[in-house]
Amino acid sequence: MIKVVAFAGAVIGLLLGATAQAQAPKTVYTWTGYGVNVPGSSKCPTYKMTIDVTVEGEQVKGLFQQEGRPQRHFETTLGKGGAIKTAAAVGGGGIMDVIGQIKEGDSKIKLDGYCKFEGALTKKQ
Repeated sequence: MIKVVAFAGAVIGLLLGATAQAQAPKTVYTWTGYGVNVPGSSKCPTYKMTIDVTVEGEQVKGLFQQEGRPQRHFETTLGKGGAIKTAAAVGGGGIMDVIGQIKEGDSKIKLDGYCKFEGALTKKQ
């Protein structure tokens, strides 16, 4: 009987823990702006980009879309001090480095590749 009660308690504890983890609050941030040229590019200031970043616990998922182009994505986890660092595939086999941080009052993002897109992230309401 004691083993059954202990087992039931362990199962309930696991379920409650999973529920609490699944209910971690989501925070969505956004940035929209224009690019900056990198060596070999000249049109970046005419490219408008929107970046949305969703943070749930330690998980980070991002969507970005240059106006007139397909939407792309990235996924990573928060590093020390809220740091973000990963890479995202773009068209033609290219890669954009994704660098930033999620920190209360000082969240920022940078996509660096065929152009540089960077700025302060603001929380979506």
